Amino acid sequence: MDLRKLKKLIDLVEESGISELELTEGEEKVRISRHLAQAPVQFAQPYLAAAPVAAAPVAAAEPVVPVIEGHVVKSPMVGTFYRAPSPDAKSFVDIGSSVNAGDTLCIIEAMKLLNEIEADKSGVIKAILVENGQPVEYGEPLFIIG
Repeated sequence: MDLRKLKKLIDLVEESGISELELTEGEEKVRISRHLAQAPVQFAQPYLAAAPVAAAPVAAAEPVVPVIEGHVVKSPMVGTFYRAPSPDAKSFVDIGSSVNAGDTLCIIEAMKLLNEIEADKSGVIKAILVENGQPVEYGEPLFIIG
């Protein structure tokens, strides 16, 4: 199945309001799903644990998650996210890496094809939002460039 056909299917799902579409053609199988209610993108920052302090219990408190400002690079397709060209190779980028528009950030494997995802803006990688080997959805945030 070619990318034009996949793009048409994605557009169909977006326009129709359905939450999931599954299509099988011969041995090829594609499932496109979307979440209807999307919350603003927030990302957790690593922190150093302090000594535990006894505090009064708080019922159903929402965790405070800082928002990272910057340009969000989103996945152009559904597939599997890889940070490096092979398991034993160095990652394309790390947090703090400087990138120029057109530099390869990662690879997304879709239907046995390896697709290089390039930076669409120059800057510094502020966050990597996906773990290596993790499945990603169309439009899912991958990186934040500041």
